[in-house]
Amino acid sequence: MTGGPLNLPHIKFNDGNEIPTLAYGLGTARYKSDPSAPLDDELIELTKRAIQIGYRHLDGAEVYGNEAELGAAIKASGIPREQLFVTTKISGVKKQNTLEAFNLSLQKLGLDYVDLYLIHAPFFADSEEELQAKWADLEAIKASGRAKSIGVSNFLQEHLEAILKTAKVTPAINQIEFSPYLQHGDLVPFHKKHNIAVAAYGPLTPIVTAKGGPIDPYWKQLADKYGVTESEIGLHWTIDQGIVTVTTSSKESRLAGYLEKLPTFKLTEEEIAETAKLGSQKHFRGFWKDRFGPDDRR
Repeated sequence: MTGGPLNLPHIKFNDGNEIPTLAYGLGTARYKSDPSAPLDDELIELTKRAIQIGYRHLDGAEVYGNEAELGAAIKASGIPREQLFVTTKISGVKKQNTLEAFNLSLQKLGLDYVDLYLIHAPFFADSEEELQAKWADLEAIKASGRAKSIGVSNFLQEHLEAILKTAKVTPAINQIEFSPYLQHGDLVPFHKKHNIAVAAYGPLTPIVTAKGGPIDPYWKQLADKYGVTESEIGLHWTIDQGIVTVTTSSKESRLAGYLEKLPTFKLTEEEIAETAKLGSQKHFRGFWKDRFGPDDRR
């Protein structure tokens, strides 16, 4: 089973494959605006160290511009490929040939296959038919064995419903921005109904980019109770709901701390519910702000 030594749960996809619940992400802070620029040796070293200290789920994407760095880090880590779970994504904003984009991603990664291939967003499509055609392309890639599982990212219910009309393979997962300040209404229950896993990016928004809200004192209280950091409380809030959680840090000590502390405690159902209740008092979206109105909580 891919996933390695993390003493954290895995989640079983609807296709039978399993995904580690905690991922090291190469987006946001590690984003490289010019993919043709020289390799970022610092990023390679940081990612290599993340793998060596225990991260086995690595979350990349075409638009992060750093698939080559991820591939170099995998090679340099010395960890066998079969112990790793590698995700990448095709751009969700530009129209392009899916197979060509996928082949280029594999080439940059230096891999024969990825464990998970996602459509990064639905915003490239002008119609349901375009979404459905793109999904059929991913189904063909899965059938070829070069992506073990396939899914989507940043899809709302309407986008999922569009591809489910024609899908031969149900998406394994939808990776969305998810935090106490962006809980998406009925979207997560919709996933559960259709046996689609959920992954969260930006789970620490309340204490990173939206400080000063109702979550701060409560997570501090919980951190004191469990003898951990507020960040570890925030990551557990998603993990304990069965949500795959993507995090990143440029500090190896912080990454190592997550691996050490996260397996040692769990939040109670009451603490999970109280976080959700407090979070609903504030709305904050950190990504794709150009696609949503300021009060759009979908």
